[in-house]
Amino acid sequence: MSANTWHESLEKNIGFMMVLILLVVSVAMMVEILPLFFQKSTTQPVEGLKPRTALQLAGRDIYQREGCFNCHSQMVRPFRAETERYGHYSVAGEYVYDHPFLWGSKRIGPDLARVGGRYSDDWHRTHLNNPRDVVPESDMPAYPFLANTPVDGSDLGERMKTLRVLGVPYTDADIAGATQAVAGKTEQDAVIAYLQSLGILLKNTR
Repeated sequence: MSANTWHESLEKNIGFMMVLILLVVSVAMMVEILPLFFQKSTTQPVEGLKPRTALQLAGRDIYQREGCFNCHSQMVRPFRAETERYGHYSVAGEYVYDHPFLWGSKRIGPDLARVGGRYSDDWHRTHLNNPRDVVPESDMPAYPFLANTPVDGSDLGERMKTLRVLGVPYTDADIAGATQAVAGKTEQDAVIAYLQSLGILLKNTR
């Protein structure tokens, strides 16, 4: 049987083709993905990594709610053009407590993986209230309502319990005090606290 005839027969036998595709995908997963579950560099937190505080966790929820990840990625690739602009490339150990990951794939706005500590809280307040006050060419919508909306911390304790099941080392004290920790805080305070926590464990460079 010629190569062309063999290939034609394979393409016409849909059942056999599906079996071969599944076999190839399975082998690829075992070779490429499975080992990552057993490598310390991908499963162990980087030195100094701590669970997010109640306020930071609330800010992360608001960040997701407002769809910020649709325009901002949170992953610096290991390329010179990226590290010179954003800082140290991202490593897996920075994200082990994140559920879900917010890596993103689009950069309508800049990457935020290393934004923590780069700007002051006041800068972020101005930026959230009206981005064009600090970045005239910005396409980002304004979020002035965050400054007048109190954080709803009623379910933060339950969220922390769930995250603890997933491996985030929250203590009983963290969980018990979660609602009180965000009392009197606005959603703007929470978002800023979250942004200021991003990427601070690996040195920022420009």
